[in-house]
Amino acid sequence: MAYSATGPRVRAVNEMFDYDAELSRYNVRLREAAAVRADDRVLDIGCGSGQTTRQAARSATAGSALGVDLSLPMVDRARRVAEEKGVSNVSFEVTDAQEHPFPPGDFTLGISRFGTMFFSDPVAAFTNIARALRPQARLVQLAWQAHDRQEWVSAIRQALAGPDKQITPAGLGHAAFSLADPAVVAGVLAAAGFTGVEITDLREPVYYGADAARALDALAELRMVDDLIVDLDDNEQARAMERLLVMLDAHDAGDGVWFDSRAWLVTAIRA
Repeated sequence: MAYSATGPRVRAVNEMFDYDAELSRYNVRLREAAAVRADDRVLDIGCGSGQTTRQAARSATAGSALGVDLSLPMVDRARRVAEEKGVSNVSFEVTDAQEHPFPPGDFTLGISRFGTMFFSDPVAAFTNIARALRPQARLVQLAWQAHDRQEWVSAIRQALAGPDKQITPAGLGHAAFSLADPAVVAGVLAAAGFTGVEITDLREPVYYGADAARALDALAELRMVDDLIVDLDDNEQARAMERLLVMLDAHDAGDGVWFDSRAWLVTAIRA
């Protein structure tokens, strides 16, 4: 169920948020950094609907790419799109990269576009990923910086709270920001068997929809609204949603609704 400023609007059953559109600018940065070679065997962690996996497979013309994700609907879509597009050297698994029994040393490159922040035990997860990589294989990943560096967090919260209310930090310890501290990232990767960790500051806009109404649907689909208005009465909720719609319209750059964001590009070598 999604919301408009005047009430709920039902989304199609098979409709999912378009992460590929949201992260299009970061996708370019990941592809540049990954520099997939023709003979690479690529492991894509948290592959979602498979865009990054398919792109890796197309570059690995004499190799292959495996995408793994916990979401069955996304993996189903990834398989369907790969078949439709005729990408034959790609495969997908619904599994948890933290504990999946990958063949040891099977991959020459690991990549992830914001798919590594959600592990319950990051050291165990990256140790398992390191085990799947060959010695001297690269790991290239993107992870969000802290929530206070994300306009898509601050602008949404401020719009819903209103101009006269203090924004509280409740809910901002979300797993999406678990790799926001570079020292933590470096420590986790070192403990998991990686060396040569390099962390680069990136700043790119993220996309939430073609216009304010569609962006509003996207935020509801992502559950970025409900927890912030659950304690408001009906009139307050209506006013909050009206403010949110106005804010989203103000962020319409003519080619859609965009928000500023910051991420880390993290590269490392499997020892």
